[in-house]
Amino acid sequence: MGSATVRGGAVIGAVVLSLLAVPAPAMGGEAPAARSAGLRAPDLTGVRGVLRAAGRQGAPGAMARIDDRGGVRRAAVGVADRGTGRALADEDRFRVGSVTKTFTAVVLLQLVDEGRLKLDDPVERHLPGLLPDGRITVRHLLSHRSGLYDYTNDMFEKTVPGFEAVRDEVFTYRRLVDRALQHPPTDAPGAAYRYSNTNFVVAGMLVEELTGNSVAAEYRDRIFGPLGLHDTFYVHPGTRIPGRHARGYLTPDEAGAPLVDSTRQTVSWAQSAGAVISTTRDLNTFYSALLGGRLTSAARLAEMTKWVKVADSQAYGLGLRRRDLSCGVSVYGHTGAVQGYYTYAFTTEDGSRSLTALANTSNNGTVLNTMLGTLESAFCGTKGKARGGSGESVERYEDVAPQVVVGEPAGS
Repeated sequence: MGSATVRGGAVIGAVVLSLLAVPAPAMGGEAPAARSAGLRAPDLTGVRGVLRAAGRQGAPGAMARIDDRGGVRRAAVGVADRGTGRALADEDRFRVGSVTKTFTAVVLLQLVDEGRLKLDDPVERHLPGLLPDGRITVRHLLSHRSGLYDYTNDMFEKTVPGFEAVRDEVFTYRRLVDRALQHPPTDAPGAAYRYSNTNFVVAGMLVEELTGNSVAAEYRDRIFGPLGLHDTFYVHPGTRIPGRHARGYLTPDEAGAPLVDSTRQTVSWAQSAGAVISTTRDLNTFYSALLGGRLTSAARLAEMTKWVKVADSQAYGLGLRRRDLSCGVSVYGHTGAVQGYYTYAFTTEDGSRSLTALANTSNNGTVLNTMLGTLESAFCGTKGKARGGSGESVERYEDVAPQVVVGEPAGS
């Protein structure tokens, strides 16, 4: 991995008809034993099977895109719009939810590269008086080890009423932090991993304090523009997704209740923790560039990939997840949940193969668990372990209200 960044130029990738399986070099630092060398060819039939299963389980539509050194594979089922019946397609934009956290982390890590702050700086040094514990550092925020309570637990305890209460609301960062501080800390700073959207709200505040610009401007100038992510936006507090897009459908808590069209919203409850809009192509480009060493220095990327284990097959770095798959391959990226959309966006350790998968529903634990299978098919090929089905438990999904159990509709 090189240390060059792409602050000044766009990424241009040639699209070819074949998808090649290419061995990937091992990444240094504290990467896991599982590597991406000797990747098997993606199993597109398996991917399609996962997407169809998600459709049967309540997702109006589901799609996936695999990029591998210029080769592209796409699959989509179902509809982008239940009203018109328009089919879901790769070009559709969607809300990426907590995948936003990686964008925010990249901006802060670039600021570290520029000498504007250090990862072990206390937040108090840059945002005096904001937090009650002066021991909380920037690193604690980006690794979810600050002990700050996640305000979304209260906000979305009831799925649809909680969403409708904030659909058109415009929050300041400080209002969101104040909601979190109504609760005692969950842990001492640095003591334990505990996912909290509050961490990345504070991270957004740091970006704006250190640069004097909005997070929208920093995303645009540091990531969207240089990488040529022409379908990626941060429109907060606007409520509409620009251009062609997939509508999002929120599953109510009550079994049998109709889906709620949740497309139009400010996402002000999330902001720098979850309000980016993108496409499968752009997310694959982003994660490929990041793990390929094109967005930060090698030193910062090494910091980003120092892992804390959070489950048997999962670990978290700095705004970055690692998932260890059944075939021994580890992939890096983030999951995303925002009302109406589930996203998986991951790449290999050198960025050579990337997958983004979307289902345009949320609060449906069965669909969530099933969509995990796209990773197995994309990176493990036909040897990937099937995911989903009645015999498997729903995976722990933390991106929204991590203390609230993800919905699983009756009969799914």
